[in-house]
Amino acid sequence: MTPRTATQSPAEGRTGAAGPDGGPPRLPGARGPLSASVLDALRTGTPSEPAVPEPDVAAADPWGEDLQLALYVLYELHYRGFAGVSDALEWDPDLLRLRARLEFRMLTALRAALDDVPATVDAAFGPLLEEPADPEGSLSHFLETEGELWQLREYAALRSLYHLKEADPHAWVLPRLTGEAKSAMAAIEYDEFGAGRAERVHARLFADLMTGLGLDPAYGGYLEQAPAAVLATVNLMSLFGLHRELRGALVGHFAWVEVTSSPGSRRLAGAMRRCGAGAAAEHFYAEHVEADAVHEQVVRHGVVGGLLRSEPGLEADVAFGCAATGLLEDRLADRLRARWTAGASALRRPLPGE
Repeated sequence: MTPRTATQSPAEGRTGAAGPDGGPPRLPGARGPLSASVLDALRTGTPSEPAVPEPDVAAADPWGEDLQLALYVLYELHYRGFAGVSDALEWDPDLLRLRARLEFRMLTALRAALDDVPATVDAAFGPLLEEPADPEGSLSHFLETEGELWQLREYAALRSLYHLKEADPHAWVLPRLTGEAKSAMAAIEYDEFGAGRAERVHARLFADLMTGLGLDPAYGGYLEQAPAAVLATVNLMSLFGLHRELRGALVGHFAWVEVTSSPGSRRLAGAMRRCGAGAAAEHFYAEHVEADAVHEQVVRHGVVGGLLRSEPGLEADVAFGCAATGLLEDRLADRLRARWTAGASALRRPLPGE
């Protein structure tokens, strides 16, 4: 594939609005009957939950494009919403009932795929604290040693669905924590949100990375191009964040991200440097090497440790959140590597010029 250079201007016609701090994105196109029903309801402003029969939900692939897009769109109503869609629909009972059915389908599939979840936090996180002896399956190792600029650009476009809302889903857990866990979680979130400086917000830094790579930094700008495996990783943290009963799983998700971030960011910074991606692209990951090394200690001892000292009954949920995050990240990595090693785009529609 022939990549665009990192200095070319962003492509026009993306799903989002201009800039990461701009208005809400536009609605995407449907990928099947479930997402079509949701999108029609949002466009007309007249939801009707029975428009999606239960057999259609039960028969849907829980990891497929249709169900994952439908969930993503419903979750986005709790973030920035969509252009032309009434904010009042965020709490529409018909849409919430449908979302609950889709969530049940996803959670059931997750639990079925994780029938051997470690029973303790130590068992769940222990393997993450050591560099793998065989990094063959690691996406960051692949990008560091073999990745090309066009692959790094695709990676950034896909990860933008997470990084341009980085830390937002985790903030939902703050009212559900107490004492040490709340204080430690708030300290990490403070850093994620720029420590009082708008230009240091991590989502802003990622937008700068995208601009440096010649990508459109619009919030939600690459939703149309993102396959289900990407949507599932973002949906997981929204699912955990929006449900108080899953607060332990959300802490497990957050801890997995922070524990794995520093070594992965070091490798990605090296990949950006090796491919000449530019200072802004390298800086985003270099920033995370040191910051997340500190965050790892705070999250393990303050957030996870503090939560389990106050609510020891949530240990299995924390372990589940960690395992579920690892499962979906591994599935995404497998898809990206398979496409790239075949010389094909990992996006549903290649970036312009590729």
